[in-house]
Amino acid sequence: MLVMLEQYTSRFFSLTAEELAALMEATEVRSYNRKFKLIDIDEKEEHCHFIVQGLVRKFFYRDKHEVITQLAKEGELISSSVSFLTGKGSEYVIETVEESKLLTLNKQRMQALFNEYPRLQKLERLILTDLLLRKSMREQELLKYTTRERFVRFMNQQHELFQRVPQKFLASYLDIKPETFSRLKHLLVPGKNTGTSE
Repeated sequence: MLVMLEQYTSRFFSLTAEELAALMEATEVRSYNRKFKLIDIDEKEEHCHFIVQGLVRKFFYRDKHEVITQLAKEGELISSSVSFLTGKGSEYVIETVEESKLLTLNKQRMQALFNEYPRLQKLERLILTDLLLRKSMREQELLKYTTRERFVRFMNQQHELFQRVPQKFLASYLDIKPETFSRLKHLLVPGKNTGTSE
C-alpha cells in the first residue's frame, strides 16, 4: 500500500520519507464488499479515498436513471469532491463495483497533516488541479466525439475496465444508449483498427 501511495504522489512531486510516513499513518485502511455505498445523496462527504484494490463508481440520478461520471480503479482517488470541499450535501452516490480495499483520509486528519507538514498543501493543490483537468477532458470527450468514437477510444485506452465493469455501467459512463453499446460491442474487436467514423 505504501508503494502504491508513493507512486501516486510522485506523479506530482517527491515527498520526504517522513511526509510519506505521516500521510500513510493518517489514513485508515477499509475493506468493502461490492455494491457498498461510501456516500449517498445529500450526505456530507468527509473522506477522500485512494483505491488500493477494487473498483468504485460515482454517479448521480437524472430522473430515475443513473449517470456515471467516474470509474476509479487501483491507484486512483475518488470522492464527492464538491461536498468534501464545501461541506454541502453530496449530489453523488459513490459505490463499490467490486470488493475493494481503500486508504481513506478524513478532513480533520488532513487539516492536521497540513498544519504539521505544510508541503502537503502543495500536494493537495496539485492533485485538485489534476482532478479538474481530468474532469474537463472527460467533458470535452463527451461533447467532441461521436458515440462510436467514444466507444473506440475507451476500448483502446481502458480495455481493462471493459472486462471488469458491467455493460450498463459502461454505457452510462460513455453516455451511450445500452442497445447502441451492445451493437458496438459486437461490431468492434479490440486490437484491430476499428475506425472512428459514425
